[in-house]
Amino acid sequence: MCLPMFGMTRAAMAAAFTPAFAGAELREVYLDLPGHGDSPTDCPAASQAVLDAVCAWLDRHVGAPVLLAGASYGAYLAAGIARQRPEIVRGLLLVSPGVKMSRGSRDLPELEPPAAPTGWLDGAPAELRPHLDAALGHRTSTVVATVLAALESGGPGDEKFQEELRGGPDFALPDEDADIVFGGPVTVITGRQDRIVGYADQFRSMRHYPRGAFTVVDAAGHYLPFEQPALMRSLTQDWLHRTRS
Repeated sequence: MCLPMFGMTRAAMAAAFTPAFAGAELREVYLDLPGHGDSPTDCPAASQAVLDAVCAWLDRHVGAPVLLAGASYGAYLAAGIARQRPEIVRGLLLVSPGVKMSRGSRDLPELEPPAAPTGWLDGAPAELRPHLDAALGHRTSTVVATVLAALESGGPGDEKFQEELRGGPDFALPDEDADIVFGGPVTVITGRQDRIVGYADQFRSMRHYPRGAFTVVDAAGHYLPFEQPALMRSLTQDWLHRTRS
């Protein structure tokens, strides 16, 4: 099962992860989080409530431990599920995962971003250009178009709920800093030029994963599956092999 980035939908995550899972003969499940895509806003604006809603769905619809994947906020929730409900998780694939929900607490790269072709952001709406400039390490107009298509795919979501969640006091999970070990196979993939969540906090979190593998990918940022799809597939296939061994 795959959990999406904040503000994104199951359709966007299917576009990001389906190529990486190709040939694996898995039943792939992509969820819209509460207040995202086509999912109703049926819980308080708190990350713990969102996590509980995901776990309730798993309890209702899945009778065995699952392979749990996520990107960004979805990966943050996936790691939280592995801490709180390890019995329902067989393994974790965490791509550009959030570790600290407070932006001021994140260890972000201070290097200048890579050079980019002139006009590479011209196709993006003006209000999104600062975000994409900080988020992308593979800086081309083609990558921008791919990310924009993902951002626009799926249902409309509930913008008010998302704003309340992201800006509220309960955006962080209450056990965000808990020193809890998850013993299943874990792969963490980060972008070297990710100036949204970084890569250093993610490396430090590996102490919680005794069967964990960590990769930081050059020329990649926060939207790594769209920026480096071949590497994303290779690392995902390695993770799947480890989950079966």
